Amino acid sequence: MTDNQKTSVADRVKMALRSQKIWQTIVSIAIMAIISLAFFHPDAVEGNQLRQHDMQQGAAIGHEAQVYQEQTGEKSWWTNSLFSGMPTFQISPTYSSDSLFSWITDVYGLGLPAPSNLLFMMMMGFFILMLAMRVRWYYGLIGAVAWGFSTYFIIIIGAGHIWKFVTLSYIPPTIAGIIMAYRGRWLVGSGVAALFAMMQIASNHVQMTYYFLFVILGLVIAFLIEAVKTGRTRRWSIATASLAVAGVLAVCANMPSLYNTYEYSKETIRGNHSELTVAQTTDGNATSGLDRDYITQYSYGVAETFSLMIPDIKGGASARPEQGQMKAMSLADLPETAKLHEAGKLGDVEMTFLNYMSQYFGEPEGTNGPVYVGVIIFALFLVGCVIVKGPVKWALLVLTLLSVLLAMGRNCQWLTDLFIDYFPMYSKFRTVESILVIAEFTIPLLAILALQMLLTAEDRRRYVKPVAWCFGTVALFCLAGIFCPGIYGKVVTAQDEQISQMIGQQLSAQGYPREAVAMFSINNPSVYHAVSTLRNSMIESDSLRSLLFLAGAFLALLFWSMKRIHVGVAATVVGVLVFADLFSVNKRYLNHDSFCDAQLSAADPFPLSANDRAILQDTAMNYRVMNIPEFWQASPSYHHKMIGGYHAAKLTRYQDLIDRHLNGVLYGQATDADMNVLDMLNARYVIDHSGELTLNPGALGNAWFVDSLRFVAGADAEMDALSVIDPATEAVADERFRDILPLRKTTRQPGDTIFETSYAPDRLTYHASSANGGTAVFSEVYFPYGWNATIDGKPVEIARVNYVLRAIDIPAGDHTVVMEFKPRSIAATTTVASVSVILIYLIVALGIVNSLIHYRLRPGEDETV
Repeated sequence: MTDNQKTSVADRVKMALRSQKIWQTIVSIAIMAIISLAFFHPDAVEGNQLRQHDMQQGAAIGHEAQVYQEQTGEKSWWTNSLFSGMPTFQISPTYSSDSLFSWITDVYGLGLPAPSNLLFMMMMGFFILMLAMRVRWYYGLIGAVAWGFSTYFIIIIGAGHIWKFVTLSYIPPTIAGIIMAYRGRWLVGSGVAALFAMMQIASNHVQMTYYFLFVILGLVIAFLIEAVKTGRTRRWSIATASLAVAGVLAVCANMPSLYNTYEYSKETIRGNHSELTVAQTTDGNATSGLDRDYITQYSYGVAETFSLMIPDIKGGASARPEQGQMKAMSLADLPETAKLHEAGKLGDVEMTFLNYMSQYFGEPEGTNGPVYVGVIIFALFLVGCVIVKGPVKWALLVLTLLSVLLAMGRNCQWLTDLFIDYFPMYSKFRTVESILVIAEFTIPLLAILALQMLLTAEDRRRYVKPVAWCFGTVALFCLAGIFCPGIYGKVVTAQDEQISQMIGQQLSAQGYPREAVAMFSINNPSVYHAVSTLRNSMIESDSLRSLLFLAGAFLALLFWSMKRIHVGVAATVVGVLVFADLFSVNKRYLNHDSFCDAQLSAADPFPLSANDRAILQDTAMNYRVMNIPEFWQASPSYHHKMIGGYHAAKLTRYQDLIDRHLNGVLYGQATDADMNVLDMLNARYVIDHSGELTLNPGALGNAWFVDSLRFVAGADAEMDALSVIDPATEAVADERFRDILPLRKTTRQPGDTIFETSYAPDRLTYHASSANGGTAVFSEVYFPYGWNATIDGKPVEIARVNYVLRAIDIPAGDHTVVMEFKPRSIAATTTVASVSVILIYLIVALGIVNSLIHYRLRPGEDETV
């Protein structure tokens, strides 16, 4: 037995704590915390808030469930605040088992004030990955800054995509655990992988997790190739098996969210096409998930890809957050515009027109900013493609190229179609340009591996030529932007032409003469010149900017190779330049002006309008509002139960109803049948196109008995029947519900009544009284599972009528009817999750103990503990 083996575990803990590695890590953590606070200074410390659009939407649609939980202490899995009712599985997906690990996010964010904690989490995760890859701490710190300050991540903080951000912050440490496992430390590696995979899945952005499965698969293949070459296939097999167990545990720890989301998705526009045959497309647009056009709506342009190294290659952003609102970024807002106007080079006509012209001139859908990874990091990535050896390098390179091509979406349709048609789940996600997060990960990772190779090479001149060629290639792209910006595409787009035509139509409608209208047009030479000059100047200035940062880093590396400066100086210069580059670009899209001050932050984000106050005076417990001007917005859901709303995964059947009947109301072409549909949805109040509030006398209330019931075969017939029936007296049902709703020969009597006696989002109680019994229709959205009904405490089945509503057959006499939403899957999946979380903690603890038992630090060895 060696002396090291005789050493007690306590002694080894002391050795670990005294090691230089620990203190280097502590210093790195402190630096990351400081720069996280610095970027959001003074707002994070002063308690100012961003009031991001997406966060506001989430607060609005989740408000009813939140209030209910605060008042009762119970979680509701159903809400009536949007689209006449839907599950909360993707609105507020928290489960009791989540409390076993939700505290980790607070610890992982170091307790820093928001949003500094988010930025720290992003950097910390990548730093853990760097240590797992045996990268020295100061190079790892540069990589952490490059990853954390990647412009897209700062932009999504401003947009309010917080759970996407948190998911991404947990991905690098998950991969760190995978790498540790494949390098022989399978116990602690699988524990780390399971822990952070559990956290990223819990952050509930499946799209980001799905994209990084490609990265994990690429790395697994790379390590297999390496294992075959070195004869270590047994070690690879053990690591793979342990990681498979880790993956299963991470999934099981999130079983409530994953299972219920999966089951729910089958009923939504994300996973279930309409049963209506008329809704099926025959032009190849349909997929097993979303339609192709919807999937590729947000696609990156080919030339726009160069924003990885030149941020404003397409004008930067079309809008940015300012004091809780998204402010459009027009060419009139540019400092250069003010200078030209003061110099007399821009007249009043040009200045007026420039207010309509966006700074961004990329794809037509607009953007909040570019995907800029830093020109130095991009150049180092190219160096890594040349000098770094091994399968991992090739995996990172292939993944980068794949990410860039898939992000182009409709601009690289053949590859996009291949993935949509043949890769499971790919068709479930939209905004394909967001797959560039893979490139944002692989580029800095390979760049830092290259930087460490450069600055630790014994022969300092060994890599001079590769560095010169790679940095020179990037410099050529910058020079092209300076001297020939048109090489990156047109700066006046078809979108500009459409805006110009819209301005012309407005001016003509206001009675302006033809000569005046012609002046306010993109076809006016002076206007065209102003737009093209300003947009070209954005390309030129940012190309020059990138070139200067690139030159600074190159000189640092060159001087080191010539033995003019110490390696620490070279690394520091490169790190500072990387930080300064990204810091300054990110401030364009998220800065102090983006925040609301503490006083405004504390104010009600959803102030009551005059219509809101009038509606809320109604003491009825349960009714709905049809707000035509704000039908697709989330904010009305904060105060009312809405016919409309905002959610990316609404029920497919409800979308069918919108397409067939509610669109007529929205666009001023409503038929009597469309108004009948509003009545059966209990739209008690209607706000019309002009914003005027009216009481709808035809609203049918919470429930009613019908005189007759019509059975039809299939969805088409059921939907068609809504155009001819009077829902107050007749209901239509699919043949499949014939056994639940028996036809009755008797009709309802004048004294037959049914009304709601108590309301909770997930529990509805009614009193029914009828002479002969009959079919009761409820103005509640039918959902195929989770809703249970009883009559006087005895279970009964719920049927679907009128395409989207519930119905129950009620016997004669006086009865109490209760409908309660309690999906059986909640309890079972929560138990599985709780057990899995405990097992993950156990594996992590065993891994730590095992690492300490076998801990040793050889002289001069830089080992990850």
